[in-house]
Amino acid sequence: MAKKKSRSYFTIVAVLVTAAALAYAFWPRALSVDIGTVKRGPMTLTIDEEGRTRVRDAYVVSTPVAGRLMRVEAQPGDAVIKNETIVAQMRPLNPAALDIRTREQARAAVAAAEAALRVSRADLNKAMADLDFAQSEWGRAKKLAEKGTESQAALDRFRSNLRAASAMRDTAQAAISVREAELANARARLISFDGPEQASAQMGDADIPLRAPATGRILRVIQQSETTLTAGTPIMEIGNIAHDLEIVVELLSTDAVQVSPGDRVIVDDWGGDTQLEGKVERVDPWGFKKFSSLGVEEQRVNAIIRFTGARQSRDKLGHGYRVEVRIIIWEDQSTLLIPSNALFRDGDYWAVFRVIDGKAIQTRVKVGKDNGLSAQILDGLEVGDAIILYPSSGISNGAKVAQRVIE
Repeated sequence: MAKKKSRSYFTIVAVLVTAAALAYAFWPRALSVDIGTVKRGPMTLTIDEEGRTRVRDAYVVSTPVAGRLMRVEAQPGDAVIKNETIVAQMRPLNPAALDIRTREQARAAVAAAEAALRVSRADLNKAMADLDFAQSEWGRAKKLAEKGTESQAALDRFRSNLRAASAMRDTAQAAISVREAELANARARLISFDGPEQASAQMGDADIPLRAPATGRILRVIQQSETTLTAGTPIMEIGNIAHDLEIVVELLSTDAVQVSPGDRVIVDDWGGDTQLEGKVERVDPWGFKKFSSLGVEEQRVNAIIRFTGARQSRDKLGHGYRVEVRIIIWEDQSTLLIPSNALFRDGDYWAVFRVIDGKAIQTRVKVGKDNGLSAQILDGLEVGDAIILYPSSGISNGAKVAQRVIE
């Protein structure tokens, strides 16, 4: 009998222990969650993009005429002064050497021009003789007319002959000038240079100095070696980095419509220790297509940013440097904020889980601006309210929650 009672006792104890273990295992526990706090503080909404620096007014020094550029000794970074510093030297091209046929044709043209000049001089001599004879006749006729032995008609005829002879002399003199010009043109066709000594003897010291068009520094040398160039070939670029540096940013067109001239800009990740300040000066009205690194076609718009901080803070920046810019399109120094990761959708509304007395209470909120890190709350929460961060699908309204302990 005692043995049966003992067995019943152990059975009851085993059942109670099992029931307690099952109850403990399946008893509702508080979910471990990350909890944040609603607070008031500053908030900014920015458009982040990569840009590059450039000199606003970069001057390209190019060849004024076709000629031979002497070796450029100037180096990038050299300081230059407008209209004073000689940055390059060039010489005009030598005339092309003539082939045999062309040379003989030119010589024949010279001989013909010389003969024509001799004819014109002979014509001038004849015209001078005719003029002397006409003057003599006019003098005799004038004396006879004064004595009354010469008719007025004859006197008019001698006057006309004198004027005609004078005109023929002027014509002959003009013809000589024309023939002399033709002879000079024909002789010019014979000019050719067989060597640099003969070229120098005929042309003299014909080096053309190229002076800096602006005060600043040489940005880059495009052509440094001695070579023959056509007119208008670029040689180097000059610009004023100290006072004329700006930033060009290629914005997505959907972002560009949110940017306005005068918006404040923070320049970061440029290699310096501090952030630089700037402002948007212009947003171009013309967009262009560009493919991203992933091959996606995008519509981009150029925005121009001017530096506003102290020049000494950006002394090491130059033309074509890469920078990261954050264009501030909205900011508020004191607004109600929560982390953006606390928000989730509740139908057509935004909602958060507030933590009240250890329970998750779903609360709808009205959201203003959201920059991806913080969200502006216009209604539904108060400063100091505890909210759940990164709410999972396992959290329901009224569920018990507790602060996650990081070990």
